[in-house]
Amino acid sequence: MCLAVICVQQCLSVVAYALMSVAKNLKTIMDRIAAAAKRVGRDPSSVRLVVVTKTVDRDRIAEAVAAGAAVLGENRVQEAKEKIEALGQTASWHLIGHLQANKAKYAVKLFDLIHSVDNLELAVEIDRQAAKVGKVQDILVEVNIAGEASKAGIAVKGVPALAAEVAKFRNIAVKGLMTMPPYSENTEDSRPYFRKLRDLAETIAKENIPNVTMNELSMGMSGDFEVAIEEGATLVRVGTAIFGER
Repeated sequence: MCLAVICVQQCLSVVAYALMSVAKNLKTIMDRIAAAAKRVGRDPSSVRLVVVTKTVDRDRIAEAVAAGAAVLGENRVQEAKEKIEALGQTASWHLIGHLQANKAKYAVKLFDLIHSVDNLELAVEIDRQAAKVGKVQDILVEVNIAGEASKAGIAVKGVPALAAEVAKFRNIAVKGLMTMPPYSENTEDSRPYFRKLRDLAETIAKENIPNVTMNELSMGMSGDFEVAIEEGATLVRVGTAIFGER
C-alpha cells in the first residue's frame, strides 16, 4: 500500500475518532444532566445544555452540532461572528461572556440570548440597537453572587432595581439570571451560591414586574453543573467536559 493511501487512511481515522470523542462526551454530559434532574424530581427537558465553544475550532463545533448540540455559547462577539458566518444558524447562539456597549450592535444580530447584562448603560444600548433591527432581545441579568472584585456582574442588592428599569424598554425582555460562583475543587461549595441565585429569582418573580420573567437560571459549568441543576439551573454552560482543555 502506497504511503499516500496510508496517510489518507490515518487522517480519516483521526477525524472519525475526534467525531466519536465529541459525540461520546456530549452524550455523557446529557446523561448526567438527565440524572441530576431526576434526582430532584425535575423533568430533564427543563434543563438546556449550552455547549461552550470559546477557542474551539469550527470543525469541532460542527461535530458537536452533528452530535446533537442545540445551543452554543460564545464569550466574545468577534469570535462568534466569524464562527456564525462560517457555520450558519445551525444552532441557537448565546453570548455568555462580558459584552461591551460598543459591541451591542453586533450582539443583537448574532445572539438569541445574552447572559451577561449587568448595568443600565449596557441595557440602554442593547435596547437601542435591537430597536434598529426590529428585535426584542432576550437577556439575563448577570449577578456577582459572591461579591468578588475579579468578576463581572451586578451586586445582589442591585438586581431587583436593574430588572425593574430594564423592564421599561420595549426591545429587551428579561428572562432570568446568570451567575458564576467562586472557584472551588469541591462542587458542594457552589451549592449555597446557586441556591442564593434561585432565591433571588423567586423574590423578583413575586414582584410581577411587566416584561420580566425569571424562567431561566444560567448557572453551573463543567465542574459543578450537576449541583446547579439540583438547585434549579435551566441553562448549564459546559465546554471543557465536551471538548477537553483548551
